[in-house]
Amino acid sequence: MTQIFAVTNQKGGVGKTTTCINLAASLVATKRKVLLVDMDPQGHATLGSGVDKKSLQHSLYDVLLAEVAASAAVLKTDPAGYDLLPANVDLAGAEIALIDQPQRERRLSQALASLEAQYDFILIDCPPSLNLLTLNALTAARGVLVPVQCEFYALEGLASLMETLERVALSVNPGLQITGILRTMYDPRNSLTKDVSAQLIAHFDQRVLGTVIPRNIRLAEAPSYGVPVLSYDPKSKGSLAYLALAGELLRKSAAAAPAVN
Repeated sequence: MTQIFAVTNQKGGVGKTTTCINLAASLVATKRKVLLVDMDPQGHATLGSGVDKKSLQHSLYDVLLAEVAASAAVLKTDPAGYDLLPANVDLAGAEIALIDQPQRERRLSQALASLEAQYDFILIDCPPSLNLLTLNALTAARGVLVPVQCEFYALEGLASLMETLERVALSVNPGLQITGILRTMYDPRNSLTKDVSAQLIAHFDQRVLGTVIPRNIRLAEAPSYGVPVLSYDPKSKGSLAYLALAGELLRKSAAAAPAVN
């Protein structure tokens, strides 16, 4: 079964897009077929994948409004190797355009249904807010990855997000589960980082992933070249961390898969 993950946190600047791009590339490096869905009108996942978001022939906006099939909007990325369903500022108008439409929270799920069989993983980069776009992502997803920066307000934001996910599971997607909480921009020399990390583990236990993503200048530089860090500097700490994350998710997926008699 295709693994569909929404990568979300209602707080901005925690590494959602960085995680989507670099996890997608790392999964491709393990010979998995991956689709990255840019659900953010800022289009940073599109830009960071080396695609000019201003010159798109078709985008996720057209797909959500059922003006084109999802397959018509999918682009190949090079050298990353994953497929991309791109977005730009047009996507900001989708909420208004869909406001009176039936099943408006299921538009992404319906669009991805025709693509699922082609991929092992689908990653959805969510905007940093709870809106109709995020709701579409959470309705389409089977799991949620939550990047968290280990800082003072991390736990407060997580509590709010958990309430949101619980409401979505109760109302539109009963199968939705938290796949993992990912600690990002991790600096072990910082006492606050270590304190918040310990609090996360105390509160969320097994939901906190073992992999941590360090602060790394190569991770910060790679988007300006339109490539994942694995292509920019494959030996960097950031690149090795996202390869480790891919491995951890593959192990979790294998463990959760039903046994074949």
